[in-house]
This record gives sequence, structure tokens and C-alpha cells, in this order.
Amino acid sequence: MRARLDTVFMRPPSRWVVCLLAFAATTGCQRESVEEVETTAVVPVVVETAKEGVLQSVIAATGVVAAAPGAELVVVAPTPGRIAELPHAEGDRVKAGDVLVRFDIPTLAADVASSRARVTQAMARIEAAKANVTRLSSLFEQGVAAPRDVEDAKRQLAEAEADLEQARSAVQAAVALSDRAVVRAPFSGVVAQRFHNPGDLVEAASSDPVLKVINPSQLQVVAAVPAAELSRVVVGHAAEVRQAGHDETETAKVLTKAPQVDPATATGSVRLAFTKPTLLAAGLTVQVDIVGEEHPHALIVPVAALVNEENELFVMVVGEDNKAHKYPVAVGLSTRTLAEVTSGLKPGARVIVRGQDGLPEGAAVTVESK
Repeated sequence: MRARLDTVFMRPPSRWVVCLLAFAATTGCQRESVEEVETTAVVPVVVETAKEGVLQSVIAATGVVAAAPGAELVVVAPTPGRIAELPHAEGDRVKAGDVLVRFDIPTLAADVASSRARVTQAMARIEAAKANVTRLSSLFEQGVAAPRDVEDAKRQLAEAEADLEQARSAVQAAVALSDRAVVRAPFSGVVAQRFHNPGDLVEAASSDPVLKVINPSQLQVVAAVPAAELSRVVVGHAAEVRQAGHDETETAKVLTKAPQVDPATATGSVRLAFTKPTLLAAGLTVQVDIVGEEHPHALIVPVAALVNEENELFVMVVGEDNKAHKYPVAVGLSTRTLAEVTSGLKPGARVIVRGQDGLPEGAAVTVESK
């Protein structure tokens, strides 16, 4: 007797042959009879065609969106003092020349006045020294003054002239420091951070900043590339930037890479510039995919098609018989979404990208659209 049964499984549906062993009890010798049970169910799958094309390897790294060199200003007090004016809040836009901070540091004006007084004194000494040189030179010609007296007068004149140069330099330094009591925006930008309020006492140290202003139109990415991958980074190569946890990407290119690795982190710094104005904010952590080497004639399949089971890498291919067939493969370059197949597959193969998990060799399939 033969019976045909349709069976349903919790695992992905497939066509199975099930053998049912029926035992008949007879007197004397007994003989087993085998009955086949097979299913007609098919598995829905999604496929993509393996194609030849250009594939570029990717160097993955984590980076931070930051202002380009010259597009960021961190205001620090020129000397310890009090904040007299701080007119802008975080997020405010400022124009070049706008007052950012005004410090109340009385000692700066006093230093300028003191330095200018030393200039006046040095100039008076020079006049006196010149007159002395003239007098002694005349007496020397008359045979009254000794040569040593003339040389001492000339030395005193040279020292007075040197003192004048030092006093003038001190004035310039004091004026420059005094000018820093009022800080103006060197470029148009946005107040990114404000660390103090008017009336606060601040130190003249980078550890005690007052305000940070950036130019949002000149943002870049500073990425930390693992040491093992740094040699593969090429200045000028393209890259993709995306915010951590998001799929949307922006394009960039490599500007510079560090000539050495930071031993503390085992990474090298790579700076990238956006090819278009970015919507990302400064300070955001981003994921960076930098293009490395390029294979122009690669056989490319989606990464989703690759199956790795028990250290065996393979793809499932839909044959002309509309059945799934297992093809062991080897891969070369890969990106987040694409992989190069170096052996085991030919162009035009219809590889399964969805529905291949647990699919046995020879299973009947039906191809669905994405």
C-alpha cells in the first residue's frame, strides 16, 4: 500500500520525502515495507543576481564632528580677572567683529602705563648718554679726557638704546594683552558652548575656558583609525559618514592622516572634509567608512547572501529547476553591504538574499520581489 501525505513544519516550508515504515504482523517470517511521503510545499525567497563591477574595500572607524582648523575659537582670559560682559548665549549667531567677552582686569591698563613710562625714561637716558659722549669726545680731542672715559660713555649710550628697545617691546606686549580684555569674533559663527556668566572670576588657563565659537559651515570629521588599518588610508579617497545608530550617510574625502600612531589608543588620527554642507552638529560621534583599495572587475554579491555555518561559507543559488542549490564560495574585498566572490560562483547566478536560512539543498523555491 502507498500513501501520499502533505505535511506542515514549523521550520521554513520545503519539499520533503518522508518514509513511513509499516509493519505487518504475520506468522512465520516478517518483511518491512517502505512507504514514501513527500511534500509539494515551496519556499518563498528573494534573490539578486551576481554581477561583475567595481568594488572598493572599506576601512571602518569612529570619529567626531569638529570644526576645521581656524573655524573654532575658544576664549580664555588673558590674565586672571572678572567677566564684565558676556552678551551671547549658547546657540546665538555672531558676526565677525561682534563682542564676545569683555574682561575687567585693571592691572592691564596699569601695565601699559608702566611700560610707556619706562620708554620715556629710556629715551631720556639716551639723550643724556649722547650728550656725554659728545662732551667727552671733545675733551679727548683737546687732550683733557682719557680714551677710557670716551669708551665708557659710548657703552652707556649703547645700554640706554638697548633699554629703550626692551621698553618699547614691553609696551607692545602690554598693549596686546590689554587688547585681549575685549574679545571679538574673528569670523561669523555660532556660540557652541558658554562656560561662565558675567561677574565670574576666571583663570588665565585653557582648563578654564569662557566661551567657544565655531563656524558651522566649516565642519569636518576627526576619525580614530586602528593602527593596523592606517597604512591603507589614502589622502583624497572618498568616505561615507553616518551618525551612530542612523542609516543616512553623507559623503566626505580624506584630507590628512597622522604620521604616527597614538600608543595609548593604538589609533591614528584621520581628518575628513564633507563634500557638501553637513546637517550633523559639532561634537556628534559618527561612524566613518573610508574607501581603501579598489578591485575593478570583481564578482559582487550582497553580504546578505553569504551564509556561514560550521566554518563553511556558501551561498544558496536558485537554479533553472527552481530549486535551491548550495555553492561554497571564497570572498575577497567587502563593504557593509557588498562582497567580492573570488571563487565558487559565476556571473548571472541568482543568489538568495532572504529566505535561505535553514534551506536544504534541492528545496523547491518561488522567487518573490523585494
